[in-house]
Amino acid sequence: MGASLESSRPIMAPSLSSKRASTRFSTYSMAPSVANTVKTSLSSASAQQEIKDIEEGLEKLENKKLATQRYVPSTEKSENLSKLALGAKLERALGRRMGGQDAVMRKRG
Repeated sequence: MGASLESSRPIMAPSLSSKRASTRFSTYSMAPSVANTVKTSLSSASAQQEIKDIEEGLEKLENKKLATQRYVPSTEKSENLSKLALGAKLERALGRRMGGQDAVMRKRG
């Protein structure tokens, strides 16, 4: 197995039980990788059929009545909500910025 970048010691001991047919190389260091290569036995037609079955199952899960009842805010309402959210984020950021300080503000005089 490949050595780490910081030292010449190996990262892990090589596995004796690993019987891979191919060697994969890391894109970072060009050292052989331990990850097994994945080979699918599905043909493109069966893969497309499986995807179609999943899509049909997801369509059955969607409740059309609930989708029509969803609240969609107006543009003015969504702008106000985003301004409020921005103000809240600013308040939290300022609180964190000044919260951990141990300095004491004194009047000049």
